[in-house]
Amino acid sequence: MGITTKTGDKGLTGIFTGERIAKFSPIVETNGTIDELGSFLGEAKHYVDEDLQGILEKVQVDLYSLMAEIASKGKYKKVGEEEIKWLESLITEFEKEVKLEGFVIPGSTVGSAKLDVCRAVARRAERKITKLVLEYGTGTNALKYLNRLSDLFFIMARYIEWKEGRIKYAK
Repeated sequence: MGITTKTGDKGLTGIFTGERIAKFSPIVETNGTIDELGSFLGEAKHYVDEDLQGILEKVQVDLYSLMAEIASKGKYKKVGEEEIKWLESLITEFEKEVKLEGFVIPGSTVGSAKLDVCRAVARRAERKITKLVLEYGTGTNALKYLNRLSDLFFIMARYIEWKEGRIKYAK
């Protein structure tokens, strides 16, 4: 498979259904944002401990499945309740360690700052997928997944800061 196909030179791209759609469509916009998130996760992995790297890599794999669901208009669904429950269990575990006392100023460490960027991009992806859910009826589990994922990135960032005694609260 070649990288350069030239099939997108006129502003259209192919999706799983075989259709060609505009590159500015909500489907492409959503997947572009999720792809961006995956790239930021790739960067973040270099700034977190090994135990957190495994979590981020699994999320990267899940993101490919989310993009496939979106590009197939819901025909391909691989991320569901099991993956959402996994995120929720991780959030619960990190919350047991980190006892937040108020609003946090992000970015006390490089690793936490990288995860805060991932959190913000995940929230943007969540906003974009909301349009697909409400207008096209596709992506419900992806929406839930991204919602929990942004929460996970938030608490993971605070966990990193907590471990280093560097959580900063807004006063």
